[in-house]
Amino acid sequence: MTNHKGIPVPLGSRESLRCEGCGVKLQTEDRTKLGYVPDQALDKEPVICQRCFRIKHYNDLSGTTLNQDDFLAILGSIAATDSLVVHIVDLFDFQGSLIPGLQRFIGNNPVLLVVNKTDLLPKATNLNRLRNWVQREAKEFGLRTVDVVLVSAKKNAGFDQLLERMDEYRKGRDVYVVGATNVGKSTLINRLIRDYSDLEAELTTSPYPGTTLGLVHIPLDDGKSIIDTPGIVYRHRLTELVNKQDLPVLLPSGALKPKVYQLNEGQTIFFGAFARFDFVKGERQSFTCYMSEALKLHRTKLERADELYAEHKGTLLAPPVLEHLEELPPLTKHAVRIPQGAKMDVLLSGLGWITATGTFAADLVIWAPKGVKVAIRPALI
Repeated sequence: MTNHKGIPVPLGSRESLRCEGCGVKLQTEDRTKLGYVPDQALDKEPVICQRCFRIKHYNDLSGTTLNQDDFLAILGSIAATDSLVVHIVDLFDFQGSLIPGLQRFIGNNPVLLVVNKTDLLPKATNLNRLRNWVQREAKEFGLRTVDVVLVSAKKNAGFDQLLERMDEYRKGRDVYVVGATNVGKSTLINRLIRDYSDLEAELTTSPYPGTTLGLVHIPLDDGKSIIDTPGIVYRHRLTELVNKQDLPVLLPSGALKPKVYQLNEGQTIFFGAFARFDFVKGERQSFTCYMSEALKLHRTKLERADELYAEHKGTLLAPPVLEHLEELPPLTKHAVRIPQGAKMDVLLSGLGWITATGTFAADLVIWAPKGVKVAIRPALI
């Protein structure tokens, strides 16, 4: 292998050279495989693969991504280390972005839980109450944590506290950063690189899943490293199933603006053509929807819902448009009962959630693409 000036790259360098954007091992032989970089790009600083170049400059995610087994193998390698594990989750999709069985993969290493995207909540949100909610839900999920830190990568909030907690709990060890795709992992690590590392490069960030492909080591002053791992792609999140052109509609761009509906039994709300909420039985009551402002909601009578969907999916009920809708699994139903006196959220992973006040008991049916996680939880707000 030579660079574009004809200078040979030593064999040892060739074998160890990795993309500074996604961490994958670089190669110049096959442009269809991960890590491809043109010869002429080898002496540039930083050296990044063609895939990262296209993401950075054209916002285009193309080519191969790691499969689930590859992700789990990388995650499982942490168990053999003595490290602090920083698990970043998405507050907008809390249950959908937690890593199931994380403790099984990382052994006895301590977990610092970092909850990103707190900027999506109303300014009046009580952060102590939110932290307690997170701790209860994480425990319910089987996750043992040494602490919880609330942050907003977008607003640059909570970062100093995160650094303090990392330094407190790592005790001179390496730090592995883990999380699902689209939780803001690389954005947070880029802040570390800018402020606390001599590295000139930044990790590749993108709204599309599977951006980081290998382990990316960020050296610290004490000789240890912060190690970014690939984002795990969970197919139970709607954000991983939709056409990439529809992602900006699903991912909120700012603080959530709750939409309150006073519903009688026998009424339905469509969330574009992505999902559907049926109020099957119960006294008249309010339901509050927390979803992206860009997503169109449509209310109708339950008795007309099937016909309306059949006739208007992809048009009146959009996004997605019909062409993109055909890429999704068919809608399947989930029966849900909200008992009287219980204020609960119904989460549709990757789409948002609906809060039922519990003023009266309510029988609901949620329709979501097959495989998308639907969960019931104590109300977040």
